[in-house]
Parts: sequence; C-alpha cells; structure tokens
Amino acid sequence: MRYKSQLLLLLLCLLLSCPLSMQGQVNELPRAVPEDEGIPSRAIAELFDSLMALPATDIHSVMVLRHGKVVAEMYPAPFGARYRHTMYSCSKTFVSAAVGLAMADNRLRLTDRVAAFFPELLPDTVSDNLAAMTVRDLLTMTSGITPDWNMRNHTPHWIATYLGKTVSGVGSKFQYDSIATYLLSAIVQKATGMLLLDYLRLKLFEPMHITEVAWEVSPEGYNTGGWGLHIQPESLAKFGQLLLDGGKWQGRQLLPVLWVREMMTEQQPGTGYGYQMWQCEYPGAWRADGALGQYILIVPDKDMVVVITECTLINGVNQRRLVWNRLLPAVADEALPRADKGYRRLQRKQAGYALPVPQGKARAAASNRLDGRRIRLEGNKYGWQSLTLHTDRARREVRMDVTTDSGKAYTLPFGYRTWLTAELDACPPYSISPLDAFKGIERPFHAAGSYAWTSDDVLRLKIHYVDWVSALTLDFHTEGGEITIHVGENYSAQPVVLKGTLE
Repeated sequence: MRYKSQLLLLLLCLLLSCPLSMQGQVNELPRAVPEDEGIPSRAIAELFDSLMALPATDIHSVMVLRHGKVVAEMYPAPFGARYRHTMYSCSKTFVSAAVGLAMADNRLRLTDRVAAFFPELLPDTVSDNLAAMTVRDLLTMTSGITPDWNMRNHTPHWIATYLGKTVSGVGSKFQYDSIATYLLSAIVQKATGMLLLDYLRLKLFEPMHITEVAWEVSPEGYNTGGWGLHIQPESLAKFGQLLLDGGKWQGRQLLPVLWVREMMTEQQPGTGYGYQMWQCEYPGAWRADGALGQYILIVPDKDMVVVITECTLINGVNQRRLVWNRLLPAVADEALPRADKGYRRLQRKQAGYALPVPQGKARAAASNRLDGRRIRLEGNKYGWQSLTLHTDRARREVRMDVTTDSGKAYTLPFGYRTWLTAELDACPPYSISPLDAFKGIERPFHAAGSYAWTSDDVLRLKIHYVDWVSALTLDFHTEGGEITIHVGENYSAQPVVLKGTLE
C-alpha cells in the first residue's frame, strides 16, 4: 500500500508539472512598476498606443525591461505570451552566440578556414579567395559571395551551391546574406558534434530555463541559422538581458564577456554591423533584427531591453524611432514617485489591446448561398483544394472546413467581433519558401479567426496564425455559382485572387 501511495504521489507530481514545463519560461522574469525603475507609465502607454497606430503593421508582442525587470508588456488579442514566434534574421544573433561558445570551448577559431569544414562539398577548382574565407568573414557578412536569395528554394544542396559561386572581395566586401549564417550553423555542428539548437540548449537555454524553442532544419540536416528560430517573446527578452549584462545570467557567466563586446562592435567600418547584430540609430544601442519587424533592442546607457514581434510592411526605423523618441527621453536615473492613476491606466491598456476584427454585419442574405456548400478551388499557393463554410447563427460563429491538395483536412473557427482560436496540424502560410520549410518545428500551430459581412454579398474572414507571423484576410464574393476570394497577406502588399465553384 505504501508503495502504491508513493507511486500515485509521483504520478500526481508529474501531471501537475507538465503544464508548467510546457510554458515554463513565461512570467519567470521579475515584474516591476515602471515608476519604481525610473520610467513613467504614461510614456510606456504612449509608446504602445503609437506602435498600435502604425500603418500596415500588426503588433504581436512588446516587452520593456529595465534593470532586468519587465516593467510593461502587451500581447494584442488574439496573440499571447505563451505563443512562440518565428524570428527570421533575429535568429542570426543566436548563431553568433553559439560561435562564441564554441570558441570558448576551444572547438572553433575566427581564423578557421571555411573550406576545411566541407572538403567533400568544394568545387573541383578552389580559388584563392574561397580558400581564404574564414569563420570571421561569415560572421561579418564579408564572404565575398554575392547573395542568391532564391537558391534555397530550388536546390537541397545549399552548401555546395554556395561554395561553388564566384568569390570576390572576401574579408572586405559587405554583402548581407542568410546563407552565410547557415554555413556558421553547419560549422558549429561540425565543430561540436551537435545541432546548433542542441548546443545552445546545453550551453544557454537550459541554464536560462528557455524550454519552448525550436529551429527549422535544412535539407542537409543543419539548423537553418540565418532564419527559422521559433521562440517565445519572454525568451527573447531573457536573451537580450543576457547580452545587456555582458553574457552573465543570474550571477553565472554563460557567454564570454569579450565575445559579447565583439558582437556589439562594428567590425567593418561604415557597415553598422557587428557579429550578426546591427548598430542602432540611438547612440550605443544594438539590435537583433529580423524581417517583417522582429527586434531585440539593447540600450546599455539606459540599462534597458525592448522586444518587439510583429508583421509590418513599413520600414522598421519607424518602430525604433518611437522607442528612441517617445520612451527613452522620459527614462530617469532614479525611481520616480508612483503615479497610481497612470499605472492603472497602463494596466488597463495592456490588457485591452487587440488587433482589429472585420467590421460589418453578423449575417447577410448571401450567407444562405454559401452555408454548407463546398467551394472547389482552382490550384493555389496555399494548397487548398476546397473550402466549406458553416454558419452558427445562434452563436454568431462561422466555421471553415479546409481540405488540402494532400488530402488533409482541418477546421478554422471565426467569431463575430471576437477571436476564436483553434489548434491545427497544417502549417501557416510563409513569406519565404525554402525547401523543407517548417522541418524541425513541432505541431500543432494555432490560428485565430474573426468574421463579418462587409456588405450584403461579401463575407470577410480574418485569420491570424498566432504562433507564427502570418495573417490572411479572405473576402468571399459570390456571383451565381462562381466564387472569387480576394486574399490579403499581411506579409505582402500584393493581393492573391482565388477562383472557385460552388458544389
């Protein structure tokens, strides 16, 4: 009996620990009232309002840290702190950290020749420039190879194709290229015997309790390096704090302080680029920077970190300028008197931010023509073979059943003037299309939907893929037995038109 009781107690403990381990790093950083850390709540509220008002921009998360404490954060509905986000080129800064760790472990040197790691993938004739290319040249984006952003979409042999290109200006000519960082990921794996992600887990993520993290894997079996990191906002904030503190985490030196300094030092005059990091417009500030507006901003003179995840089609200098001009001038060296009214207002705002839902009516006469009928689609980039809409008038909800070209099926729910979120095994739409995209990223994904009839014959469905970056706006136009669907993508200014037939 005693053994059974102990076993039951153990099982109960395991069950209770599972939800915590799944989202273990959320809310782990200490929280503080902004004024206690020298920041007026009013200034943060103005920053958040300004970010939300930016055109062609969906803000997904913002975190503001000072003195190692989170003083404000927002996750506009339907997003949330628990969801991971794809980070595009923010991933590069994590690769740089891995290189520094491998150097500290005496497994790698800046002067190591790239060709030596891939002897079987070199061209028949190795030029002097190719032979001279070093790890440092990849870090500083001076490999001497002209970027070919479509190469990863068409061949699985990324390294051999890259090294087979003409090399000119190695070590001096700055050319930003994600494949250069991909080679660094492969080199770290060669040097350590571990996937880049596994090496970072061992050296950084486990000590920092970053558990919810994944990274895309290439057709050649390496983490993609230059993109593909999938991670939660608070983990980004932890990493930013690690860099701000010179590689130290809770009193433990995880990343060499000299390497962190080199990461945030301009390596090629006039480039504003360190080791896989960018110099900011604000003096002394540096950033990890990803496509469509993913940022970790590190501001040493204010002892601050700001994290932003989003999907934006405007120049990210606009977002950063709001931080420099709206927030930082208000930051004081000492604690400020508490402004309870301002702080309560900020708290209400943080809890109430939401991305816009479609505007219009809950139902229209044309809904009868669509309800329950299958829409057979012509071939399209999303791989949708057919869509079937179902309307629940009492609950004011629409459900869209999707059948894909590969035979998979899933359902997306849409609420009226609210967001409904569902798990799905299908992958979100992606702004890039490298081979083996999403390999290494665990399922399920999550999609949130809202709907409205914008006119008597146009149904609008809005989908946010809340643990990715993408959103789609689908406008269904009916005319007889034909359906035209205008699709807006938040990551592209070019709309997509789908044609379908009612069955």
